[in-house]
Amino acid sequence: MQQTENDILKRVRKIEIKTRGLSNEIFAGKYHTAFRGRGMSFSEVREYRAGDDVRDIDWNVTARSRKPHIKVYEEERELTMMLLVDVSASGAFGSVERTKRQIIAEIAAVLAFSAAQNNDKVGCIFFSDRVEKFIPPKKGRSHVLAIIRELVGFRPEAAGTKLSEPVRLLTNVVRKRCTAFLLSDLLDDGRDAAALEEALKIAGSKHDLVAIRVSDPREAELPDVGIVELQDAETGRKRWLDTSSRTVRARYAEAWRQRSERIGTLLKQHRIDAAEVRTDGDYVTELIKLFRQR
Repeated sequence: MQQTENDILKRVRKIEIKTRGLSNEIFAGKYHTAFRGRGMSFSEVREYRAGDDVRDIDWNVTARSRKPHIKVYEEERELTMMLLVDVSASGAFGSVERTKRQIIAEIAAVLAFSAAQNNDKVGCIFFSDRVEKFIPPKKGRSHVLAIIRELVGFRPEAAGTKLSEPVRLLTNVVRKRCTAFLLSDLLDDGRDAAALEEALKIAGSKHDLVAIRVSDPREAELPDVGIVELQDAETGRKRWLDTSSRTVRARYAEAWRQRSERIGTLLKQHRIDAAEVRTDGDYVTELIKLFRQR
């Protein structure tokens, strides 16, 4: 069913009220604490003092002066946050109260308001199996509301997923180091693996990239409800499964486990922090946990 302009505005207002409150009460301080020091600019060189980090030693100055000197950095007051938002067809799935896409929209809104409260810029990349839309980073509440409106009413041109596309664009268009959140179920057909690994390797060395995976409990485990027809939302392929069979349910769960393990290993390999959020869970708890780990 198509959303009317009035429906979109109502949802934007509802998300604003909920997520802005969460951002004010919980994340405003934690956001900047979690990501401070990620945007650093060189300030000066001074003599080494006991307790200084040896990794900051400037070896050229030390060699010339014959006394240890370190580079001093100061935190850049203005940070940039980029939201890489998955708008592929699989996001429309949800077996509980809300779909994955609705959860992603709320998380993106919380993060965007947190950045805005710290006077940071926020930008957004919507993607499916291609980059659907790029919103350049700007400051301000009105800009955040414009992003939320897009999150609520956006209609993608494609149904599939290609995770390497938004990560590659991030590297190409955002020159200055930023904090970027990849908001997705991280489900693709596997053919993008090599391109994704290369894109993550480059982006991870340049930016502070964080993955937030949103999943549904029925993707990990099938209920025993007899013979059912399943359809892949992105490819349209259909398949009948006998869920009363323990073997079928076990194979389904194992396939999910292997898929999850594969993407988890890839993220760890490139030192990309990650959080797992389920449609039947509390994303606030998972975000706080993520922020505390950093």
